[in-house]
Amino acid sequence: MNARSLLALVWLTATACATTPSTSSDPSLSSATAEDARFTTLLKEDWERDLREFPVFATFIGDPRYNDRLSDMSLEAIARRKQEARELLERVKGIDRSRLSEPQQLNYDLFRLNVERGIEGQRFPEEYQQISQLGGIHDMMAELAQSVPKRNAKDYEDFVKRLREVPRVLDESMVLMRKGLEAGVTPPKVTLRDVAGLIRNQIVDSPEQSPIYRAAFEGFPLSLKPEEARLRGAVAAAIREAVVPATRKLLTFFESEYLPHAREPIAMSALPDGEAWYAYRVKGMTTTDLSPDAIHQIGLAEVKRILAEMEQVKVEAGFQGTRAQFAQHLLKDPRYAFKSREELLMTYRDLAKRLDPELPKLFGTLPRLTYGILPVPEFSEKTVPAGYYMPGSIEAGRAGFFFVNTYDLPSRPRWSADALVLHEAVPGHHFQLAIAQEQGGDVPAFRRHGYYGAYIEGWGLYAESLGYELGVYKDPYSKFGRLASEMLRAVRLVVDTGLHSKGWTRDQAITYFRENSGEPEHDIIVEVDRYIVNPGQALSYKVGELKIHELRTQASQALGSRFDVRAFHDVVLGSGALPLSVLEARVKAWVARQKE
Repeated sequence: MNARSLLALVWLTATACATTPSTSSDPSLSSATAEDARFTTLLKEDWERDLREFPVFATFIGDPRYNDRLSDMSLEAIARRKQEARELLERVKGIDRSRLSEPQQLNYDLFRLNVERGIEGQRFPEEYQQISQLGGIHDMMAELAQSVPKRNAKDYEDFVKRLREVPRVLDESMVLMRKGLEAGVTPPKVTLRDVAGLIRNQIVDSPEQSPIYRAAFEGFPLSLKPEEARLRGAVAAAIREAVVPATRKLLTFFESEYLPHAREPIAMSALPDGEAWYAYRVKGMTTTDLSPDAIHQIGLAEVKRILAEMEQVKVEAGFQGTRAQFAQHLLKDPRYAFKSREELLMTYRDLAKRLDPELPKLFGTLPRLTYGILPVPEFSEKTVPAGYYMPGSIEAGRAGFFFVNTYDLPSRPRWSADALVLHEAVPGHHFQLAIAQEQGGDVPAFRRHGYYGAYIEGWGLYAESLGYELGVYKDPYSKFGRLASEMLRAVRLVVDTGLHSKGWTRDQAITYFRENSGEPEHDIIVEVDRYIVNPGQALSYKVGELKIHELRTQASQALGSRFDVRAFHDVVLGSGALPLSVLEARVKAWVARQKE
């Protein structure tokens, strides 16, 4: 029995995922409790190790103990962590699964799956790729400055210590990148064309001009006013003395050594062991056994279906012309353009707050954590997509944030706003990730902060479709925006697999995108280059969304008038991120209980 089937079997027999077993004189329960305790200890020890090894992650989720540290990225540390993972698997195998309680059996299966997958991936040197147009070591501190706590003097003092660690981390990362050059494992050269400019964005004549400095002192607390001059001086000195010189060194290395020798081929299959590497990423990102060719065919079918629906919307709008002409009309008509960055931002914020009171119609459980909408930082806006979500943390005192790209206003039409807010904020990523974090304390931390791409991105895309039920898509133009967003994810299935398993060129991918989507030219290029440097990730959206829609249809048909969409959504979201097979088994078990 493979791992996916095993996990599904757990859910077919389980009645809950995170409940404490009832007390009983049954001797099997006492043995389960003892084995549960052993496994719980293992989970806690591994979680503590992860927080120590990856202190930025610890900060991100609200654990302040390592706020003054950055990870050890040396070759020795990476080798040690890989060995510790192999030793961890042996410990996991030493747990007697049959003696665990039902909730712990699910935890065991998910944890073991994660550990085994990590070990399987050790053959592929992901660590050699430390930089791309999407982000990396060049802007890590500017990104971190947006999410570190800023409540007291110690928070700032810890951040200064991290800034002083930047030269070490960049030196270690350049060692890894040189190893990548030797092995032929780098991002394709064509995708690195703007990276030197991104590095230069972090090199400033005055520390006060640095994106790090600006982010560090946004929302500076009034209680620290007496300390402000000292803290500003300490941050400025660390940027001037540590960050800027180290970043200049990185720029020199990148321009003189790395970029000239980066690989020319764009397909992951061109890398050493590349076909197996891509298959590994596809399996991990989709949590399925679908082959790249099967996913390619699903994408072609979805593109055909969505094109037909776009035709219907064009007719509804009364447009006389082809679908492609309609798409160009919507992109170029000034009625659909924002006049300023501020207008774009306020439009998104207004839409989000109009959505909030509608959510109880479709959900029984709402997250406690709040969220906000901010512009993508200027230092990265040119090369990142239209929007992305950064999770918050109640423990860290940080709201979730949807970052919307205000760069190149003509490429940000009004009719695209509805679907993007639904996907990135509510009831999409903020909604799902906050609820996952807010699961009870009896759910292990690795699950409250877990990541399965097909589930998380599939939910985001599914959330876009809920706009019809939430009363968002009120005219044919916003409906086209919804379809354009869905088309983007369908095209991804075709283009990603085309690039990495079927020998497509970059121009071929751009042309296919242009012919079948309503995306602006700038976004098309950003998207294609994103798939080139992050193979397989783009497959998760559609694969996950199709599965959630399939499960809703099956549940609705099986339960008829007894189907409650609010309860269905609570079941889908109630256990955090899951592999799709586990989610399917959970929903089927819920349907069976409703029938009983």
